[in-house]
Amino acid sequence: MIGGSMERRLQSWSWGAEFEVMVVGVMLMVLVQQSLPLRSSHPLHDVVDRINQNAGPYIGLVMAYSTEEDALHLSGLFIPSSDTSSVDLAGRRFNIGTIKGVDVIYVMTGEQTVNAGITVQMLINIFDIWGIVHYGTAGATSDSLLIGDVTVPEYFAYTASWKWTEFKSERQGLPELNVGAYNYPTKGENLLASIEFTPVELYSNGEQMEEIFWLPTNPTWFGIASQVQDLQLQQCLNDTYCLPNTPKVVHGVRGSTADIYLDNEAYRDFLFHEFNVSTHDEESAAIVMACRSNGIPCIVFRGISDLAGGGKKLSLPSLSSLAAANAVTVAIKFIELIGNGNSTYSRQDQ
Repeated sequence: MIGGSMERRLQSWSWGAEFEVMVVGVMLMVLVQQSLPLRSSHPLHDVVDRINQNAGPYIGLVMAYSTEEDALHLSGLFIPSSDTSSVDLAGRRFNIGTIKGVDVIYVMTGEQTVNAGITVQMLINIFDIWGIVHYGTAGATSDSLLIGDVTVPEYFAYTASWKWTEFKSERQGLPELNVGAYNYPTKGENLLASIEFTPVELYSNGEQMEEIFWLPTNPTWFGIASQVQDLQLQQCLNDTYCLPNTPKVVHGVRGSTADIYLDNEAYRDFLFHEFNVSTHDEESAAIVMACRSNGIPCIVFRGISDLAGGGKKLSLPSLSSLAAANAVTVAIKFIELIGNGNSTYSRQDQ
């Protein structure tokens, strides 16, 4: 027989679970409604049709926040369209133009995975997009990466997908984070027990749902990106301060994504040693996943702005701007390489 207190707790848990399901359902409804093609009665329907007919197909260029957008503007290489230079939809501004003669629509997604996933789905559904280039900044989880370096990850893991395990449960499947191992000052048992990392559900056109942990970028585009490794990147913040090492492009690492600002040295080391990830950010896995669901190519370039979660830090706020500037330099060179999809990369390869 269940006591009154226990019964109330079970009822509370049940209501909480139902509420959580309801919230997730509402979020999915918003995502679907915002990502559908514009209806014929929409006031911007004709504008979008004209954008899709006058040029394109377009490369979708996405970044998460204002420092990364500023880096694109400072490059001077994005030329707005003389016909329609931008369209505002669902609080986001989609900017139409060219980079090095390549038709591009760029948009700032906002931070974290929900914003990133919604924005990319809108971009793909509303405009004639044949591929997505994503650039931004990231924290390094590997000591081999230095501030100013730009990574070209081959795989991303969504490392915020996990569940609590029971105290003293046996380890199985993907790596687990044992909380007690990080007790300070003495390691030992901890009633928080451990967390078990889990795969995510990937839905794709014409395919059955697949549980996947490592999300790959497009292999053809990843191969083309090997050609940008010798680019000269920015080393100096100004006339008086330069980084101690020349920044480089690092091709072929793995990245992690979670809606967590990583500022913990122990957790950074855990991610690096257990998953062999070199960077951490809050958007990339969602962008890659949205592209895989829609069957279009995607590539990611992330400039290193700090050593995630501790270590010796440079406190200059402009380091993020330098990392963003180097990331956009690599992204623009890649866009120049693939052109408008007529030669180096064929749309039939999608």
